[in-house]
Amino acid sequence: MINPSPNKKLISLKRQPLILFILSSISFLLILFRLIFLQLINYESFKEMSDENRIRLIASQPIRGRILDKNGYVLADSRVRYSLIIKPQSIKKSNWEKHKSSISDLLNIDINEIQNIYFEGLKNQKLLVTIIDDLNIDQLIKFKENEESLFSFEIATKLVRNYPYKSVAAHLVGYTQPITDSEYQFLSKRGYKLNDLIGRTGIEYVYEDYIRGEWGGEMVEVNSLGEFQKSLGIKPSVKGNDIELTIDMNLQLVAEEALRDKKAGAIIVMDPRDGAIRAMVSRPTFDLNFFSKDFKPENEYNEIFNSPEKPLFNRALNAYDPGSVWKIVTALAGLESGKFPANTMLETKSCITYGSQCFREHNDLGFGVIGYEDALRVSSNTFFYQIGYGVGVDQIYEISRKLGFNSLSGIEIYEQENIGLVASSEWAKEGRGWGQPGRTPWVPEDIASMSIGQFVVQVTPIQIARAYAAIANGGYLVTPHLVKEVKENNVVKKRTKIDIDPNNLQLIKSGLRKVVESGTGVSINYGVSNLPPISGKTGTAEDGEGGLDHAWFVCFTPSEKSELLIVAFAQNTPGGGSVHALPMAREILKVWNEKK
Repeated sequence: MINPSPNKKLISLKRQPLILFILSSISFLLILFRLIFLQLINYESFKEMSDENRIRLIASQPIRGRILDKNGYVLADSRVRYSLIIKPQSIKKSNWEKHKSSISDLLNIDINEIQNIYFEGLKNQKLLVTIIDDLNIDQLIKFKENEESLFSFEIATKLVRNYPYKSVAAHLVGYTQPITDSEYQFLSKRGYKLNDLIGRTGIEYVYEDYIRGEWGGEMVEVNSLGEFQKSLGIKPSVKGNDIELTIDMNLQLVAEEALRDKKAGAIIVMDPRDGAIRAMVSRPTFDLNFFSKDFKPENEYNEIFNSPEKPLFNRALNAYDPGSVWKIVTALAGLESGKFPANTMLETKSCITYGSQCFREHNDLGFGVIGYEDALRVSSNTFFYQIGYGVGVDQIYEISRKLGFNSLSGIEIYEQENIGLVASSEWAKEGRGWGQPGRTPWVPEDIASMSIGQFVVQVTPIQIARAYAAIANGGYLVTPHLVKEVKENNVVKKRTKIDIDPNNLQLIKSGLRKVVESGTGVSINYGVSNLPPISGKTGTAEDGEGGLDHAWFVCFTPSEKSELLIVAFAQNTPGGGSVHALPMAREILKVWNEKK
């Protein structure tokens, strides 16, 4: 074996300090770069992580803003629930023995239960634990009278959403519910806490950001073991904004009562000048306070969510066959087309055949030769069959669009609204929403049905309110709205001049006045005195889904310079609009006139 030469050994020894220096330098540079990364580049994020480990927040819930009617009546507010709490880690043991005995005697609580909650809080390093979740008024008073000698204990408040009128205006006010775990994943970035409340429907939903408020709380410092060290200060929660509606509770309550004996239906009361909703009722309804309960009984849950009556369904914004209240659209189509001018006189008959079907007059006789005003007054079917067949489906569709049909109304609670259906030749050509294109053509029977608001026409009470408001106000399509004014609101309230000859609108208005003076709506004046002049229209509609007939009545008053418009709808209530819907409107008119 050959040994390395002395020269090679010497060279190797000389290199060792250099290698050591290089390794040391590299290690130093790595440490330096790491320090720069931690202290300079990522300083903010690591400081935030450190603070999160060192500083904790005991959250304080904000008071949600109230929902008020136009006169200040409270439709939704927050009820305070009081709880007795302790902060286990901040209690001095020298005070604890005396205080726990005192609170046990004062509020009649098992002292062992108090001790167990205390120990459990210490064991799990809880900053706050609850002794009694919901204090009654006697317990609260007793504690407040002895608060100075019981400073180991505190009163915490939890806000519960409260609806003083229960089911009144339920669909438009809406309700709140705790956020879900999946919602928390993204809502936490917007300041929401676990089990925080959020608006689910109605005004509570649409104006969530405006009325919810901001959380506050107490900042406390803890050590590395999570043990309480000291309080760093309290940031008060910020109350949410109150929101004032256009609703008038005087009219809302009488509308609720008027609809009470109907199985299902809706009433809308609106100012036709600007679209302000004064009352909106849908029946069946539900108690909003159900959603504020921690424990929800199964029978109550089933009555709301599993009932065949569908109480959560807002019928004021759902689509139905309008029947004769639709005839103003067919009339305007005839007038605007030029094919049936204002002086048109047509012979009405017992029935007129279209396709393979004879379409009857509702009195099975006819009304002789009549014009537009009398056709509206007696609600002749065969008059409007001839108008509709003469102008065609697309002319009726065009006028309906100008009056706001087949589109959303613009009301804030759009999540509940149905767009409805107004047929067109294109709609039929494309398959009617259920068939194959080209296989479901337009047929003569369709135009007869469409002319009097049946089967191929489905509209909502709010759409009917907009259309009749345009007649009442002289040709402006208004945007229905529930809120007086909110700067943060992105809903545009507007009046749009419609492209319809004012003379034609005036002719329709004159016909609607005759309906109430001597036609199908004459009973609106029965048993009532001093009402201003009223214009209106009755309607009876076959249910396109096979149920019993619907009853409608629409009116506005005074007939000139109108201030109030009412749409009354009774779902599947056979007997006619003048029998079932008109009396509901009469009760509202009486109260409005008295208050006015």
